[in-house]
Amino acid sequence: MDENLATLFEAEADRAPDRTAIIHGAIRRSWRDLDDRAARLAALFSSCGIGEGSRVGIALYNGPEYLETLFAIMKVRAMPVNVNYRYREGELFDLLSDAGAEALVFDVSLEDRVTAVADRLPALKTLVRLGSSPGAALDYERAIEENPPMPRIKRSGSDSWLMFTGGTTGRPKGVVSTHRWLFSVVDNNARQMSGAVTLVAPPLMHGTGMYLSLGCLLGGGTVAYLRSHSYDPDELAAEIERLRVTVLVVVGDVFTVPLADALDRRSYDLSSLKRMVSVGVTWSAEVKARLLEHCDAALEDSVAASEGGPFAKSVTTRGRKSVTSRFELLPGCRVINDEGRDVVPGSGEVGRLAAPAQEGTRYLDDPEHSAQTFRMVGGTRYVVPGDLATLAEDGSVILLGRDSRVINTGGEKVFAEEVEQVIARHPAVEDVNVVGVPDKRWGHRIVAVVARRPGTELHAQTVIDHVGAVLAGYKRPREVVFVPQIRRSPSGKIDLRWLRQAAEHP
Repeated sequence: MDENLATLFEAEADRAPDRTAIIHGAIRRSWRDLDDRAARLAALFSSCGIGEGSRVGIALYNGPEYLETLFAIMKVRAMPVNVNYRYREGELFDLLSDAGAEALVFDVSLEDRVTAVADRLPALKTLVRLGSSPGAALDYERAIEENPPMPRIKRSGSDSWLMFTGGTTGRPKGVVSTHRWLFSVVDNNARQMSGAVTLVAPPLMHGTGMYLSLGCLLGGGTVAYLRSHSYDPDELAAEIERLRVTVLVVVGDVFTVPLADALDRRSYDLSSLKRMVSVGVTWSAEVKARLLEHCDAALEDSVAASEGGPFAKSVTTRGRKSVTSRFELLPGCRVINDEGRDVVPGSGEVGRLAAPAQEGTRYLDDPEHSAQTFRMVGGTRYVVPGDLATLAEDGSVILLGRDSRVINTGGEKVFAEEVEQVIARHPAVEDVNVVGVPDKRWGHRIVAVVARRPGTELHAQTVIDHVGAVLAGYKRPREVVFVPQIRRSPSGKIDLRWLRQAAEHP
């Protein structure tokens, strides 16, 4: 079997041309239309010299055009570059420069930023704009209208695939793999989403939204997106009801707390919902319990990374108790210590999650970090991105967070996510992040940055005492900074640079 996704999607278009592939508000795109429009865009790319190994940026919001562009890039055997639409000029320049992007497809709302950096990127030859503007970029719809479909070509499962990390702790890193690896990830999702109507709330520019969307399509399902460019939980609930959604994709508490609040305020028909999937961000047991009051779905919480995985999974249903950040290891995955030995269940030793990795998967142009993350252990290649965990006596995984977020204070190690989970349980807390700030006496001091729930009162000492009632004294925040809102990426992940600035300069 050819494991190239473009070829598999072409076969799906031939098999069921009239079936709806994408829903976006009132827009319904059939497989025939998706394939045809992507082939026309691919013809434009090909005429501009974009082909095998080229890199094409996608700076679009969720919608049919994102998947059309992705499909077109894969058709010409090029690699996509996922661009965060919140990036300002400096971040955009750094990403496109690091990626060596030769083309960029962007939303018209980003035109000023694109124009500001394009002249400083000599490799960037082709700009395609979605939306009307007098600017010099090629018009997306006109390009599709004026180009005949590109003839189909032979491709390989060895064709390269590229996904940039979110860059929460520094500059984003491009993870290079192959379509063969991509197929293994997407096929795993496809088997669980066969024929489903899947509503994907996170942005396609991040792995959760991307891989779950591709899995839905490969499984013969229909993928749907929200019309709004910012998350609206009432819109989400209304779309579940309108479209009879069977699978919902979210990202942890950042998406599900507002959803639970919306469901508490108003009744929506969620009887069609069978599965809710979250990847990569804490999804607390308390919020899962609230959601299960409104729907009878399996709540699937997975640990994965842009570099690989998934590593572990937790499934919660009605009548089954859930524990925050506790998972079951998936086949082939391990928790290993610094010497590469397995952590013993119940020992209390902290290790790192590891999953089998395909040969050749690496960071783009970064052999040093590649060697740190992709390691040989006992003759097997593993991806070890830095998720810290320990094993309970029954073998279940207790996730502690990324090693980049461990706070060393007074000689004690504190896991930021552990403290965040406790603070988040306070009824007056809307959102919270915890960070270590340099301190002359302690090395680092723990600072909690907290957003209050509207209409509530909350004082710093209350937060400190709340933590102290659950965790050891040295894990209590030494400071609490209140902010109107926690800044996160569109996928719900922390903006660590903003967090440190907020904690150090309240």
